Amino acid sequence: MEKDYYQILGVGQNAETKEIKEAYRQMAFKYHPDRNTENPDAAEKMKAVNEAYAVLSDPSKKREYDSLRQQFGNSAYNQFRKTYSDQDIFSGSDINQIFEEMAKAFGLRGFDDIFKEFYGQGYRTTFEFKSTGLFSGDFIFSGNFGKKENKSAEQPPKISYLNKLSRFVIEKVTGVELPENGADLTDMILLSPQQAQEGGPYAYFHKKKSKKLVVKIPPGIREGQHIRLSGMGEDGKGGGNPGDLYLKVQIRKPFIQKVQDFIFGPHK
Repeated sequence: MEKDYYQILGVGQNAETKEIKEAYRQMAFKYHPDRNTENPDAAEKMKAVNEAYAVLSDPSKKREYDSLRQQFGNSAYNQFRKTYSDQDIFSGSDINQIFEEMAKAFGLRGFDDIFKEFYGQGYRTTFEFKSTGLFSGDFIFSGNFGKKENKSAEQPPKISYLNKLSRFVIEKVTGVELPENGADLTDMILLSPQQAQEGGPYAYFHKKKSKKLVVKIPPGIREGQHIRLSGMGEDGKGGGNPGDLYLKVQIRKPFIQKVQDFIFGPHK
């Protein structure tokens, strides 16, 4: 039987971008191989929805596919694949980001493992997915806690490469080792909704220093905010101050809420 990308995703030809993404999220979660270990057909269905989403979520590919559907009807898929390889279809897609969101939310295997399984070890050398540096999807948030002077939940500072270069030049010229502050560290803590709302003490084990710490959680802290622990980063050199430790907050969600957030986006 001829394939039809719209039928595979269960959307109409006039579906908006948001509807297409929601349909894909739902299908990707349904057919993820880790959730279908006893269903041998799930992998092929997963590959089909990946391809359908990569085409329909790209405006130019979607226009070309729509044009072929008008000309060739049920044969549009075969006509489309005559000119589009897997590399062409997935180029520029954000499927990698959606897979990572799903992996972070549900503990499933991520994008790299699944695509190696589907398309072979060399897929990264030919597939060019959308890159953002950091995943900024539905489950990873960012934001400041109140005003800047509130040190209990601030963002880690950016590294100054100019300062590092200046230090290197001075040490080379003078032969004197300058004091260097220790690097900041980051980690994640998982709170229950009640802990986030009420605040209070939180037991945290600092792996780098092999220490047990009691962290004070501010009441009403939100997902993605950072708690700063002064002096708990890397040790300084030459008399420099130790860095800080920034704990990024994630709030545990009921499983059904995770599914709803993954498909429809987080509740605002």
